[in-house]
Amino acid sequence: SRSSSSGYDRLITVFSPEGRLYQIEYAFKAVKAAGITTVGVRGGDSVCIVTQKKVAQGHSQDKLLDASSVTHMYKITDKIGCVQTGHQADARAQVQRVRQEAADFRYKYGYDMPPEILAKRVADMNQVYTQHAGMRPYGVTMILCGMDDEKGAQLFKCDPAGHYLGYKATSAGQKELEAQNMLEKKLKSGASLSYDETIQMAISVLQSVLSADFKATDIEVGVANKEQKGRFRQLDEAEIERHLVAISERD
Repeated sequence: SRSSSSGYDRLITVFSPEGRLYQIEYAFKAVKAAGITTVGVRGGDSVCIVTQKKVAQGHSQDKLLDASSVTHMYKITDKIGCVQTGHQADARAQVQRVRQEAADFRYKYGYDMPPEILAKRVADMNQVYTQHAGMRPYGVTMILCGMDDEKGAQLFKCDPAGHYLGYKATSAGQKELEAQNMLEKKLKSGASLSYDETIQMAISVLQSVLSADFKATDIEVGVANKEQKGRFRQLDEAEIERHLVAISERD
């Protein structure tokens, strides 16, 4: 493929004759190369994001690592959380910036930043990195979820190119396509999912595409639902275990 992109992948800001930006395409590959898959599902009045928790990526002294310090899931505001798939150093830098944006919005307008406005802001920032030669795009895809005071449960995905879209369910990372296909099949009926169904669908889809049986420590689960006043929180191991048991009994 070297000849096809000959030289046009050197700069972020230069289009190839076919109208492609190769560096941006490579950023998408970097997301997949992290070897993590993430799934998000939006229910009736709840939303859930699930990702793999791999302790010791590329660290030799992995036996000494503190597992509680490894995470791909971040709380941005009280009601909005996200999961980052890709380069974790980029992810932290982006989350830091996004939290600042949300805090500025709250200070300026006196109410919490709605998930959609935040997703748009993330996409706007990502787009800038496709246009300036002095920077490189973030090698992460952000799946953002939260409860909107007016619209209820919301799920968005923002990618390194600066696209952002709302979803009923979506996925990112290594097995993204397999997960998308499975979610499409499962959500065909269009039925509104309850809180437990939302979580269990997200976990079971991830389990299926990775053909793995998860332990509670293998995944991270973030939820926001109406009952908890829309607060975003991460499930603890006992809660995850309860859902894993429910899934295995159901299957």
